Amino acid sequence: MSEPWILLRGLTRESRHWGAFATLLAARDGVLPIDLPGNGTAALVRSPLAVDDYVDALRAEAQQRYGARAPYRVLAMSLGGMVATAWALRYPVEIGQLVLVNTSMRPHSRVYERLRPSAWPALVRVARHWDGGDSGNIAETLIHGRTCARRDTLAADLETWRAIRESAHVSRANALRQLAAAARFKALGVPRCAVLVVSSRGDRLVNPVCSARLARAWGAPHVEHPWAGHDLPHDDPQWLVDTLHAGGVAANAAGQAAGRG
Repeated sequence: MSEPWILLRGLTRESRHWGAFATLLAARDGVLPIDLPGNGTAALVRSPLAVDDYVDALRAEAQQRYGARAPYRVLAMSLGGMVATAWALRYPVEIGQLVLVNTSMRPHSRVYERLRPSAWPALVRVARHWDGGDSGNIAETLIHGRTCARRDTLAADLETWRAIRESAHVSRANALRQLAAAARFKALGVPRCAVLVVSSRGDRLVNPVCSARLARAWGAPHVEHPWAGHDLPHDDPQWLVDTLHAGGVAANAAGQAAGRG
């Protein structure tokens, strides 16, 4: 079995939200899911306002919880992708492979691309219904509608997500702090490790042009799913696992390292 993947989710989401994708990937490579501060197993922790502080917390978690040794393979999406990028830039010898799914970051993306204007009304409603029983159910339904293209699993998804919300609720304050950290983050440089950028053509939350522009700027390969939404691991988990094993990351390791000095 290959070295396991560290998995990092995005804004207000945690390791249980990987669903079937984590199970499929674990069967082939193994996974080390780690929650961002403020989410999941770290729900009682105050979310930092700076992405670099998330990096510090995750590095400590990888070593203390798993005894994992660098270099790591990291697959991350959305806010998790920004954290993984900051990790690779600050500690280049610690990240050997990096896969970014539907992420965006300054200076490569514009505000209205990083968060589609058409999504703003739904997100305002999510914020309004963030706390409290039935309101939480409404929030999860709205999130599903904006992030997932698959609808056949809606009932089961909402049951699972509501249970997650009840067992490890992300506070409104932490959600806002995570959003602020994502908005402020700026990638100053290019990761030296092998990078694969993955996006979804049907992403209704983040414009996939963000991934395309990032891949061009970094000289990294870019693969686009033809119909999935923002939560690509949910919509087509087998496709994402197969993409990881198509050679795109490993084949580019030597060339990217050489090209970046």
